[in-house]
Amino acid sequence: MNWDQIEGKWKQFRGKAQQQWGKLTDDDLDVIDGHREQLAGKLQERYGYAKEEAEKEVEKFAGSCSSC
Repeated sequence: MNWDQIEGKWKQFRGKAQQQWGKLTDDDLDVIDGHREQLAGKLQERYGYAKEEAEKEVEKFAGSCSSC
């Protein structure tokens, strides 16, 4: 699934994001609001991921959303 679709349906996907990354708070998910860069930044902040690792996680998430 491309990120534009995820961004447009963020309210549907935010639960899946919180399941995958339990350290993300509701406030984090509100701030992210479907924005890819914000998600990667929050993953770096909460999990200590390097930028590249956070981007890979976001890509993996987007791929998993195609089966939703």
